[in-house]
Amino acid sequence: MDAHAHFGLLARYGAWATRKLYQHVDALTDDEYRRDTGLFFKSVHGTLNHLLVAEHQLWRVRFAEGRSPSLKLNAEVETNRARLRERLFEASEAWVPLIAAWPAQRFEGRLDYVSTEGVQRSLPFAPTLAHVFNHGTHHRGQINAAITALDHECAELDLLFLIMAEARKA
Repeated sequence: MDAHAHFGLLARYGAWATRKLYQHVDALTDDEYRRDTGLFFKSVHGTLNHLLVAEHQLWRVRFAEGRSPSLKLNAEVETNRARLRERLFEASEAWVPLIAAWPAQRFEGRLDYVSTEGVQRSLPFAPTLAHVFNHGTHHRGQINAAITALDHECAELDLLFLIMAEARKA
């Protein structure tokens, strides 16, 4: 599988998994949604805010624009639950055309950026991009665990389910 196909799949998965997860997040009361459930970013809301900051306001800007915004990983950039949902949907879907537009040789290059601690870094492009999608999977899994701990049904988010759904459509 070439890099465009591989990372295109991961981008589609991120958008698909975010929408699937929200089918279960939406069932939470506001108290459950904002309750400290022991996650690294405390609540479902805090973890979703972290996903918006890290994946979309930091990493996507680094990859798409070559800029390194100065943001804290635990910043609450969206207090409104419904607006956070919409922003995450829009942001996760924005990766798909971005990846499709990159020339193949870009995946063999490097990503130069400034970390949130102010450290200049230069990392291999493709593995760093893989980190972004792996990071989202990690935090969606944490949210799924919190949903289960709150005594709600959690989402089936295995990549395989997206692969099978896309195969049925083809």
